[in-house]
Amino acid sequence: MNHRSPWIRRGAAVLGLSLLSACGMEGAEMPPAPPPPVTITAVQPETLSVTEVFPGRVAALRVAEIRPQVSGIVQRRLFEEGAEVRAGQPLFAINAAPFKAEAKVAAAALQRAEAALARAQQQVDRLAPLAKAEAVSRQSYDDALTERDLAAADVAQARATHERRKLDVAFSTVDAPISGRIDQALQTEGALVAANDSTPMARIVQIDQVYVDVRQPASALAAIRQQLEVAGAKGRASTAVPVTVLRSGGEPMDLKARVLFSGMSVDMGTGDVLLRVLVENPKRELLPGMFVRARLPMARYDGALRVPQQSVQRGPSGAQVWVLTPANEARLVDVTVGELTDHHYRVASGLRAGDRVVVTGMDRLSAGVKVDLATASAASTPDAAGRPVAAASAATVR
Repeated sequence: MNHRSPWIRRGAAVLGLSLLSACGMEGAEMPPAPPPPVTITAVQPETLSVTEVFPGRVAALRVAEIRPQVSGIVQRRLFEEGAEVRAGQPLFAINAAPFKAEAKVAAAALQRAEAALARAQQQVDRLAPLAKAEAVSRQSYDDALTERDLAAADVAQARATHERRKLDVAFSTVDAPISGRIDQALQTEGALVAANDSTPMARIVQIDQVYVDVRQPASALAAIRQQLEVAGAKGRASTAVPVTVLRSGGEPMDLKARVLFSGMSVDMGTGDVLLRVLVENPKRELLPGMFVRARLPMARYDGALRVPQQSVQRGPSGAQVWVLTPANEARLVDVTVGELTDHHYRVASGLRAGDRVVVTGMDRLSAGVKVDLATASAASTPDAAGRPVAAASAATVR
């Protein structure tokens, strides 16, 4: 046992030193933890335009269905499918031979009626002096006047019939009622068409301007009406509220668009508001039936106060933010928040211009905690979108 005694003595010494060290640490104070960093931002009034994006469907400004006004056989198609046509341009030629023949018959009937009228007028002219001299009876003269008036009526009827037959000849050429782009022909050469056909011969759509029909909740109608009233109060037309049309990827299109006040209506089935937007479409980028999105202005505030989204906390009483007093003490303030735009809340009440709001580090704060701005860090803290907080200064909690 003697040969192990030195090792035992050494172990006892090490154990004794460890116990003494532990006792010494219990009596000493822990070093103070470093102050956690926070960032603040000073809220300033700014002009804020609140917009909202809604889905919409493109509709043509005008759609004209080409239908014949006379019955007959289609002889020729006078247009290229998908081409631009102008108002009054011939589109189809219907066999006009029967109509020309009927027009000749009507012209002959008109000549016959005019000849009868001339003869009746001669009879009146012949009997007039005789009746004045009482050489013929008054009855004979009155009969001559009646015959002349009947002949004049026959002439008017024959002339109207002739004009109608000439219209049939003109209607044998089917013209475009409006300018626009014509779709494919729905009737081919050799087809028999009639004025009462349910199927049109072709369709013309006018898309240099188009409508975008936007559906939105009825609760948004008040905001749209307010924008229209503001536009009218500034001397602009009541339909001058601008709208931005977006592509499917969200990129704005370089097209002028405006809200049509007269296009507002409420869908009886869904209760949504159907809002009609008029869009200039000179390059024909928008086609009828396409789905697009429209960014509509909902509100405008000239002196809005905004705070970053992450600075707003939710408590039992509602939204709250940490604010620094003039003495650099943290204070929890109840606020009323409005719209969320670009990761910033609009503060409707609870803050004043110049208030310093804590953006990050709120989890270490408590009411009355002193904030030391002198030891502020120059680094800014990114917001929820990963961007640096604008006009934000760093501070540390003492």
